[in-house]
Amino acid sequence: MTTKERSANAREPLPEWADRIRRKYLRGESALFLLHHNVFDRVPVDDELLDVPDFLARVLLRENKRNILVYDPSSRTRVLKRDPETVVPDMLLVKRAPAEVLPALEELLLTTTSTAIIVKYVDIVAPAGDMSLLSEQDRVSVVTLHRWSLDDRFGERDNVVFLLTEQLPSVHAALVSNPRIASIEVPLPDVDTRARAAQLVDGTLDADEANRIAAHTAGLKSIHIQALLTPSSEPEVDDGRRRKLIEELLGGSKDVGPRAAKLAALTRSMAEDEIRHLLAPEAATVPAAPEQPDPQQDELLSLVRARKREIIETECFGLIEFVDARHDFTAVGGMDEIKKELRRVAGCIRAGDRARVPMGLLFVGAMGTGKTFVAGAFARESGIPAIKLKNFRSKWVGATEANLEKVLTIVRALGPILFIIDEGDRSFGDAGDSDGGTSSRVIARIKEFMSEPENRGQVLFVLMTNRPDKLDVDIKRAGRLDRKIPFFYASSPDEVEGILDALVRRHGVSVSIDWSQSRATTSQILVGYSNADLEAIVLLANDIAHEEGGAITAVLLARAIQDYLPSRDDTMLRYMELLAVFEASNRRMLPPKYRDLTNDQLENELRQAKLAISMELRPR
Repeated sequence: MTTKERSANAREPLPEWADRIRRKYLRGESALFLLHHNVFDRVPVDDELLDVPDFLARVLLRENKRNILVYDPSSRTRVLKRDPETVVPDMLLVKRAPAEVLPALEELLLTTTSTAIIVKYVDIVAPAGDMSLLSEQDRVSVVTLHRWSLDDRFGERDNVVFLLTEQLPSVHAALVSNPRIASIEVPLPDVDTRARAAQLVDGTLDADEANRIAAHTAGLKSIHIQALLTPSSEPEVDDGRRRKLIEELLGGSKDVGPRAAKLAALTRSMAEDEIRHLLAPEAATVPAAPEQPDPQQDELLSLVRARKREIIETECFGLIEFVDARHDFTAVGGMDEIKKELRRVAGCIRAGDRARVPMGLLFVGAMGTGKTFVAGAFARESGIPAIKLKNFRSKWVGATEANLEKVLTIVRALGPILFIIDEGDRSFGDAGDSDGGTSSRVIARIKEFMSEPENRGQVLFVLMTNRPDKLDVDIKRAGRLDRKIPFFYASSPDEVEGILDALVRRHGVSVSIDWSQSRATTSQILVGYSNADLEAIVLLANDIAHEEGGAITAVLLARAIQDYLPSRDDTMLRYMELLAVFEASNRRMLPPKYRDLTNDQLENELRQAKLAISMELRPR
């Protein structure tokens, strides 16, 4: 199943997924192959990029198949190769409905030898769903393709069928679960493939430049790399004006002219403000995250990183979002033990010491304790990108599972990466059958992904919740969420002052306070306040100081404290605090008032808090 040229000099092996097809076919294991995931990408071959159907036809099938046809339900059938003695039914060339095309293809498979049929968008031909709810045409299509898998005559005639889909869960279960149909995943391109694609697209790149681009395009397809490196033909800003702008932004650096010319071509689809932000991010008022453009690095890589984020978010159509990590741990006040633990994990990630990186982290604590902010700071501190899982659920049958698989595949390709899930109790809470079992299947798939050993050090889950008692117990076991990190409100004036100092630095507020002299009227009063409340008080004090034309003093801060009314449910907050105590992996992370209590004492505290909540909720 190789070309004459490939057989003659064996200059490069087949991609792993293509070699699996070859071996399975030669062993007679299957004559039907279901190719899924990255089937609409392009594969580097010799000096060009071929889409998957053309790769199958020109590389894998050309030398041992007399007839090769590609059926696309949206644009009829293409004949890529035809034996002179083979008569292709006219219907295949003019019809496109599966009810008319599939019978004609079946007749061709049963009357010819060495024929290959490639069916694109099989999820449209045989969609997922309950058979009783499908249209008659869809039911017939599912049964037809299933029947093909059971017909030994296809294999005896040396015929083969390829079914292509991007999302496996979108294909009917009768085909996906059929052992006679070999399911083969076409993965996203690895780093070597991305480097080859970059050099094929831009012949001016040397090996080092191509490798650098490949390293920064993890998670992208070859067609994305082609789009990134191919200049737009329709400029939105005049070329001369854009080139002049780029030369000004590059300043007096080396080779300004050639660099500006290249960047002017590659940024034709960008507005002037986008170009300015890309090449001069130092003008921003806040520090840039590691994944944002860095003016000290090559401009092309800056463009690649900026476009990569946009492409992946578009590819996942709102299923995930990248986290803008604007602050590191210098902006986090207090929490010394937490920062120490997370710095150790970040150091292991940066060093590539995967064995010492936990599979996942559970951030647990009441609302307003800083879980989300610390997660962002941890992303900045570790130096790797972070994404958040957004709403991937859909009302359509099979769409939720398909969305999830798409997200997990992208996440795996992006590694190393932080996968942040906020409000984990809602994502992994009790899954009933009110949605037909979709929630149960989704949770089971995520738990399976979280425990895959190859993800250690590549995909680090950070799950946050204030109600760990509502989490599925199995999600909290070792091997999924190895470390449980508790978050608490400040329990001493020193902790309050550390948080206030960090808030002042973060917001650039002018302060003139001697904490040792004003503790009784300021930080002592704020013990037990949430981080969110402390931030609100600092901003309120800043407003007062701005009106009076000076810095925040102890008197002004005391006025803000007296004026501020926190919204609190002390009974529930107490319960959440005790839940965080019980989930903690280490006693050293607990506040002093809990650190030396025995397990029995802690359990008694939790029972009393739970009883208090039930009394409040009891109807009066």
